[in-house]
Amino acid sequence: MELLRIVILAVVQGLTEFLPISSDGHLLIASSLFEAITGNKLVGKQLTLTIVLHAGTLVTVLVVFRKQLLQLLSTDRRVIPLLIVGTIPAGIFGIALKKWCGPLLDSPLAGGIGLVATGLILLWGTRNTEQPIHAAADKATPEADAKPKTELDALDSHRIRYTQLSYVQAFVIGCFQAVAVLPGVSRSGSTIASGLAIAKLRREDAANFSFLLSVPAVGGAVLLELIALWKSGGEGFDVGHLAIGAVVSMLVGFVALRWLLLWVRGGRLHLFAYWCIPLGIVVTAWQLIGSSH
Repeated sequence: MELLRIVILAVVQGLTEFLPISSDGHLLIASSLFEAITGNKLVGKQLTLTIVLHAGTLVTVLVVFRKQLLQLLSTDRRVIPLLIVGTIPAGIFGIALKKWCGPLLDSPLAGGIGLVATGLILLWGTRNTEQPIHAAADKATPEADAKPKTELDALDSHRIRYTQLSYVQAFVIGCFQAVAVLPGVSRSGSTIASGLAIAKLRREDAANFSFLLSVPAVGGAVLLELIALWKSGGEGFDVGHLAIGAVVSMLVGFVALRWLLLWVRGGRLHLFAYWCIPLGIVVTAWQLIGSSH
């Protein structure tokens, strides 16, 4: 039963880690539903399982964005300090939240509210992508002079590359990543939306910077939790089962990431809001009604 649950959650993690609908929120919801249906509580810590499944999807990021990561060592070395600046808020907020508000990370009610917030962030972040941003035209790269292939390409020609971000812009995007430590708030959705709305990044560049930024943030959290997991002997989990879960989340995540990148390029990121908001409302109502009985 434990292995079945881990595999189901791994599929959920793989799909929702990259799609801007919050993997943590969906894992909490899936775990709560499993518990309500079977009556069996999850063995060990929910947070531990979440981190292990994140390790699988982190490998997916390293594989898909290997070209951009290698460029950080050569032509794009300026991006490295931008990633450091963008990671600072999540590191500070994440450590503080885990220390003082740990139970909040395992709250399905908080996950439901966070999903509604994610939907609103997506609608806010994508609203300006429908109109050219002339203010950023002076920062456009030489490629902008080429004849756009589509209307969306024409809109992107007025926006900037992630290699042109300022430190302030990187820090602001990092603050949105920090908020995504809360359950139900999508990390990819928050960072891509803020990159579009505040930094005026091109759609593909907003996605690229979002996932490059995830490497130190998610990688650091995964490393710390895996060390703690190793020292504790698995926190009640079978280590082999956890390894299977990590592999499943990696493979499913590869498909989901490719899907997201296609939708971002096609200007359809906002459509995910129409999943997050209704689901968040339903989960919030479910938790509030359940707690009153």
